[in-house]
Amino acid sequence: MATTTILIVGCGDVGSALGLQLKAQGYRIIGARRTPHSVPTSLEEVHLDVSDKASVAALPDADVLVYAISADKFEENAYQSAYSQGLDNVLSEFEQRPRPPEQALFVSSTSVYAQSQGETINENSPAQPHRFSGQIMCQAEQRLLNSPLAGSVVRLSGIYGPGRERLINQVRDGYKVAQHPAVFTNRIHRDDAAGVLAFLIEQHQRGATLHEIYLASDDEPAALFDVMAWLAERLKVTPSRELDASARRRSNKRCSNARLKAQGYRFLYPSFREGYGALLEPPE
Repeated sequence: MATTTILIVGCGDVGSALGLQLKAQGYRIIGARRTPHSVPTSLEEVHLDVSDKASVAALPDADVLVYAISADKFEENAYQSAYSQGLDNVLSEFEQRPRPPEQALFVSSTSVYAQSQGETINENSPAQPHRFSGQIMCQAEQRLLNSPLAGSVVRLSGIYGPGRERLINQVRDGYKVAQHPAVFTNRIHRDDAAGVLAFLIEQHQRGATLHEIYLASDDEPAALFDVMAWLAERLKVTPSRELDASARRRSNKRCSNARLKAQGYRFLYPSFREGYGALLEPPE
């Protein structure tokens, strides 16, 4: 039986963690990135510029396609290039191949939701974003869902983990936020972001039917005040400066992961306590 080939377009932080996990399970992994020699050495690497159709045409065939590109900047042109144009170029290429992928996954974001009053949301909640980032993500999602390829969208909440320790550093620097009004935040550890994608690929390989959309966030939406207070206690610091949380209030919502949990995924880091706790543990 031939080894299943997984092509990860945008093999960065999450993509690399995914590739290494799947490699250990016996899959053939090809990581595609714009920057040469930036994919883990144990994985196959191809150079790719998703805005260049010739570069996209040179991509190898794959059984499963994972599109996990990140925009270079938080600017509309960068988002258009990475998500709208880039994804369209890649899908257009694979849609016309004699042996197209059996499954495609697009790594999206909870920025597609405009809810900001602490609502609980799931995959069926309206996605009507006000900002360009969420609007472009929605367009890209629809491009995949309208494709003849079998595809699923995975909407990740705020990713944290190794190298993504901004909140820890803010607390270490003495910052806090007001307790009222509560601002709910949602997060997923980098290893769970990769774990969810690997889980869905495994489900597909076992013959399960995947939903079109998954919301990937940990088990516990939490008030930002509570998260920072918990970190301050662990770091043994007394916060003395208030952080402006106005930007966070635009995304004040509670993400439900019930669909993923019902399908069988169990989080490595079910809440911020386990995830940040692991980051704060001194290395052995």
